[in-house]
Amino acid sequence: MKDFTLTTIEKDSEAIVLLHGLKRTFHSMDKAGRVLAGYGYKIVNASYPSTQQKAETLALQCIGQAVKECEAAEVKRIHFLTHSLGGILIRYYLSVEAVDKLGRVVMLAPPNRGSEIVDKLGNWRLFYLLNGPAGLQLGTDQDSLPNRLGTVNFEAGVIAGNKTINPFLSLLFPEANDGKVAVSRTQVDGMRDFIVLPYSHTFIMRSDQVIRQALHFIQQGRFAQ
Repeated sequence: MKDFTLTTIEKDSEAIVLLHGLKRTFHSMDKAGRVLAGYGYKIVNASYPSTQQKAETLALQCIGQAVKECEAAEVKRIHFLTHSLGGILIRYYLSVEAVDKLGRVVMLAPPNRGSEIVDKLGNWRLFYLLNGPAGLQLGTDQDSLPNRLGTVNFEAGVIAGNKTINPFLSLLFPEANDGKVAVSRTQVDGMRDFIVLPYSHTFIMRSDQVIRQALHFIQQGRFAQ
């Protein structure tokens, strides 16, 4: 039995910025936002055009605006909960910008070391049409954006999924995966904690267990064991 000891804080005293993934909208993070708001957190469910620009531009525009909103609300700490590409955006943002009240960051299914899907399908025109310039930045080669970002220097927890709803795409991986990212490639040097849960890339952010584990890390700096 996991020890989910979670605390309700003073209303809106801390914020959690939600960052959705590639080809998704902020609505994909709605459930997480509702659950986390129930524990007193100010929720900033950020929206960005994930398929229209490179990750660097998306990060600076989207996260910069979200941080300003949190600062205007005079919260004590600013945490982040990201899905997929959102994890790469926050890694890039924090490599070039400082967040004075930075708390903890939880990444759900992030391609922290890239994805084999980009390696094998990235040359297809249809891939670019569907995923845009940011999608092409997520390969596994050393020069890909995730691999160039290096070690994280903030408190980060990573939750990987190991179930798939797309058996075709899963054939592109040599190891356990969530249908989009291999479990081992979600990890990043410098992370504080890591767990694998039985969910797919597509729906991991809607799992009650995942959301509670994310909040546990935000509050305690580790996942529940």
